[in-house]
Amino acid sequence: MKRYLDNRVRQDLQKKMVVLTGPRQVGKTTLSQQLLTEFPGGQYLNFDVAAHREIIQNQNWRQSAPLLVFDEIHKMPDWKSWLKGVYDGRSPGQTMLITGSARMDTFRQAGESLAGRYFRLRLHPLSVREWCDAYQVLPQVALTHLLSRGGFPEPALADKDTEAQRWRNGYFTDLVREDVLEFSRLKEVNAMRLFAEMLRSRVGSPLSLASMSRDLNISSITLKKYLDILEALFIVFVVRPWHRNIARATLQAPKVYFYDTGLVQGDEGLRFENLVACHLLKNIQWQQDTRGAEVGLHYIRTKDDSEVDFCISEGNTLTHLLECKLSDNKPHRALTKFSEQWPKARAVQLVRECKAEVDIGNLEIRDAAQWLVAMEV
Repeated sequence: MKRYLDNRVRQDLQKKMVVLTGPRQVGKTTLSQQLLTEFPGGQYLNFDVAAHREIIQNQNWRQSAPLLVFDEIHKMPDWKSWLKGVYDGRSPGQTMLITGSARMDTFRQAGESLAGRYFRLRLHPLSVREWCDAYQVLPQVALTHLLSRGGFPEPALADKDTEAQRWRNGYFTDLVREDVLEFSRLKEVNAMRLFAEMLRSRVGSPLSLASMSRDLNISSITLKKYLDILEALFIVFVVRPWHRNIARATLQAPKVYFYDTGLVQGDEGLRFENLVACHLLKNIQWQQDTRGAEVGLHYIRTKDDSEVDFCISEGNTLTHLLECKLSDNKPHRALTKFSEQWPKARAVQLVRECKAEVDIGNLEIRDAAQWLVAMEV
């Protein structure tokens, strides 16, 4: 399946090395293997594979390879210094693609800077647009499928729901057990798993680490570290409240969403909100990575508990206010209120089962599937 980053990776490789990150099993290896078919003599090396690791450490790959793909290289000690030397000393015309399932700005931060030598791209799960493009189906059909299966390629492409569920059960267990050890100690894995399990039922609500710390008998400081690890491993992402003062925003309760919508425990409304969050983050990070745009994803909640699910900012300005509804076509009270407070922001109520699209004042009520398929990626 052609992914939305395929062409961009090709373009960027002509200028610098490309660092491609994203959740485990989201399609990074498949993308790089398909790309290698266009570079005869190219070489793929995975640091997790013992034979490949020896080649990497000895630097005895084919020097004539037009494309070198290094997977999980951030697990090597002092990887930034090593990669800087390899890139600066590479053969003429040789290009390099670096892939990994952890955020490389978090993983072993110390070491040489790679500034000016690479483009960063982040690969996300499948979107409504990608599914429609690949299978020529209606947006509603694509949305229904992704709500059921999630956007990771293997469960989304599985023949049966049971196969998708078996994949998901193993994926979540293995991810927490194996990848967390790269960041943390063995004795913390069980606590981390319990914390991650609890987050599955808290999607879309402001997160109280203090309350969870009492339930788990673990300090809130430790839970904050666990949350940072889950973010760095692309298991969850955090949406913080909008405020012009960024320091204040980080002190308020965040909301947590999963990259895999299939991991959400709750009703269809929660899964729908999580899916929309994934689409918004994917498009925002696409703009950040490909255009250097100063865009961000937030939510709004006031002291009187008026709340909208999401808002999008560009610089210090709000550009979008977004509320998710399964079937309610009535204007959401808080969305109406905030649309009057920020009249230049586009206020959209995304309805899963929309009977009719209408405009009411500044507020747009839109069919969610049609709105999502119109997004850039």
